[in-house]
Amino acid sequence: MSNLNNITRGPIMFALIIGLFVAALNETLMGNALPELMKSFDVSAATAQWLSTAFMLVVGVLVPVTAVLQQWFTTRKIFLSAMGLFFVGTVIAAMSPTFGVLLIGRIIQAVGTGMLLPLVMNVIMTIYPPEKRGGAMGMLGLVVMFAPAIGPTVSGLIVDGLSWRWLFYLVTPFALLSVLIGAAVLKNVSEVTKPRVDFLSIVLSTIGFGGIVYGFSSAGEHGWSQPEVIWTIAAGGITLLLFVWRQLILKQPVMDLRAFKYPTFALVAVLLFVLMMTFFSSAIMLPMFMQGVLLVTAFKSGLILLPGGIINGFMAPVSGKLFDRFGPRILVIPGLVIAVISLWQFTRFDETTSTGFIVTIHIALMIGIALVMMPAQTAGLNQLPNHLHPHGTAILNTLQQVSGAIGTALYISIMSSGQKQYLSSSNDPQAPTAIAKGLASGINNAFWFGVIIALVALVLGLFIRKGKLPEHEQSAG
Repeated sequence: MSNLNNITRGPIMFALIIGLFVAALNETLMGNALPELMKSFDVSAATAQWLSTAFMLVVGVLVPVTAVLQQWFTTRKIFLSAMGLFFVGTVIAAMSPTFGVLLIGRIIQAVGTGMLLPLVMNVIMTIYPPEKRGGAMGMLGLVVMFAPAIGPTVSGLIVDGLSWRWLFYLVTPFALLSVLIGAAVLKNVSEVTKPRVDFLSIVLSTIGFGGIVYGFSSAGEHGWSQPEVIWTIAAGGITLLLFVWRQLILKQPVMDLRAFKYPTFALVAVLLFVLMMTFFSSAIMLPMFMQGVLLVTAFKSGLILLPGGIINGFMAPVSGKLFDRFGPRILVIPGLVIAVISLWQFTRFDETTSTGFIVTIHIALMIGIALVMMPAQTAGLNQLPNHLHPHGTAILNTLQQVSGAIGTALYISIMSSGQKQYLSSSNDPQAPTAIAKGLASGINNAFWFGVIIALVALVLGLFIRKGKLPEHEQSAG
């Protein structure tokens, strides 16, 4: 790996970032389009929701396998395969005559996305020395945060003015451009070792992570008492324990959980799991509050959230540079304090809340998250030796997908029960005013849960240190 010093990083980062921007933007384009798709294909909300749930499910299942893929195939092959699949899925979705074909297109897109994010993170960890990784991960954060932030606004604008198919027509040329640029400039930076693949581990991880993501997503939709939800989560949990046990006894595990032996990495993994529950869930709760209580349009709710998303994106490179200079603690602890205060303000929202107040508090929350996300990830991964970087990135990305599904399900179920409780004591539960107040009450309860979760993250953040590889492993790593 000595030739890495001669690699020109700029073109490689450019190719990776274009691909990642398109994939990340695609994740949030569907939200505002669901009502339109329900009309076009004559499907229920529960059915239409699978366009998002199936995407998260596939990405969550696939990410653990990428650690093995990166040891079997070159950087170029994985990137071009990922973006090629994403391009094919986008074309299928754009042309889909039925809802089933559209869902297949989304699943193929998800396969490409699931391969891409861990690859990009691992390439950054490989081609940059530790003292420059914060800035590089900050650029990655700019894309990962900014693209999903503008997704709802772009989606609302397109759906209001054009057909929903333009959501895919718009993405297609960028996906193709990413493939062409990647083919032209991307160099192989990872070492292909071709370890023996334990297929039982892959089956166990697929059933385990898939069962948990599916179960929690179904719980948010159908409630916790359904046998399907209980049995799916139980089966996923038991299978996941078997997966963990098998990884610990194998000499060449699919996902090397020995990364958790490094205390900073282990702390960061738990911290990000907790924080991402709040991040994903607030992105769903706030549009529901604005559209259901304040009665604003989907496009306007997207516009209200846009400033926070843009500031969050541009804060990512800044926090990365500050991390390189000062380390994680000076960013992570203030970031978590800001997140706690912001979420507490969300618990006070009602039908009289102004959109200006929502914009202000949402900006504060996004600044807080930007101060935590990339610095914490970089600190955790910096402590790992090089051979564990693919496994570390796969672990963090898997936990983020799973925490998103779990957090969303918990928030929605808390919101639903809070709304039901309010309406049960109302004199006229069918009145639009009562329904709006009930929704506001349920969303307040959900954000109180968010405050508790953020306080847990803050306690964890107090123990974070600048992740450094132990001296006896530095030469080996």
